[in-house]
Amino acid sequence: MASSLLSTPSRTLAPAPTPPAGLRGRAPAAQVHLPRGTLAPRRSRALRVRASVAIEKETPESEPPPTFLREDERGAGSGSVRERFESMIRRVQGEVCAALEEADGSGARFVEDVWSRPGGGGGISRVLEDGRVFEKAGVNVSVVYGVMPPDAYRAAKGEAGKNGAAEAQKAGPVPFFAAGISSVLHPKNPFAPTLHFNYRYFETDAPKDTPGAPRQWWFGGGTDLTPSYVIEEDVKHFHSVQKQACDKFDPSFHPRFKKWCDDYFYIKHRNERRGLGGIFFDDLNDYDQEMLLNFATECADSVLPAYIPIIERRKDTPFTEEHKAWQQLRRGRYVEFNLVYDRGTTFGLKTGGRIESILVSLPLTARWQYDHKPEEGTEEWKLLDACINPKDWI
Repeated sequence: MASSLLSTPSRTLAPAPTPPAGLRGRAPAAQVHLPRGTLAPRRSRALRVRASVAIEKETPESEPPPTFLREDERGAGSGSVRERFESMIRRVQGEVCAALEEADGSGARFVEDVWSRPGGGGGISRVLEDGRVFEKAGVNVSVVYGVMPPDAYRAAKGEAGKNGAAEAQKAGPVPFFAAGISSVLHPKNPFAPTLHFNYRYFETDAPKDTPGAPRQWWFGGGTDLTPSYVIEEDVKHFHSVQKQACDKFDPSFHPRFKKWCDDYFYIKHRNERRGLGGIFFDDLNDYDQEMLLNFATECADSVLPAYIPIIERRKDTPFTEEHKAWQQLRRGRYVEFNLVYDRGTTFGLKTGGRIESILVSLPLTARWQYDHKPEEGTEEWKLLDACINPKDWI
């Protein structure tokens, strides 16, 4: 998912890397540099204008506060779900950034932006660009209060178009609280996979036109792997860690959430998945709230054990210009999914989020080539076949 809950001050991207010599001047392919905020479709800009009052404008801060919760929700030892979830995502952000800096090994450090809002809430965005290992890595946390227009509420719940126009007209604005951590990691080496993870907690209060309605809450999130080449050792390791995290809570979770992941990250117009899956769940509130908080925490804590061993094995693998070109084509698919289908992107656009933050998941560079089809039996074809026909890896 895109970083739909995040809104940070604008930051200029690093220049696009010079393409390999063998790719320069090839007319059939488009090598595209992706500055933040330039790929939003015109319809999305209209939605952002229409919903710009839904969330207060952010204020840059010099350093992170102890908490982004509103004053009436703070309190040492209060133990609320909101308080503990915020504490968890901020801890995980620090741990993931430290591990990525160590793996990168270049001395590059995450740039941090901190922001808050007058009515409560805020976030911390950390981005590392053009390191030795990572072309772009973003690890962001946010705590957001706001009021959702009815169509944004349906986007957040995945219910757009289900209830009909009549019901849409009846629904009033919905006050909400959302906290989450969202990250996308794009390595330079074509044999090192992209990783995405996002874990979030959502609450809604009664709509303004239905006072007294019960508060609703749910958890969502997941971790998924998007390689350019199928290296079974890596894919099996990744899925095994996801299964271990799920099995600690319910043996039905892993098969259920793996299928959900395969189904969610489906690029309909390509008839293929974005990558090789992982786990994904949303609107999860049919279990005890305490259990689901612990489950989300376990999943977030499994990110590093699932990913860092793969990065260490693949970050220095030799590659050719052809390998790099294929990686760029697969990143084009990544961009297509995020801009066309991702629920987080839709939610961010419809609640007036900052475009640069909503699109923080996009890679610095991607490639589109007319009618490209890998030759059957090649390593590139094997990856595409696995994206079209998802399989059980463990």
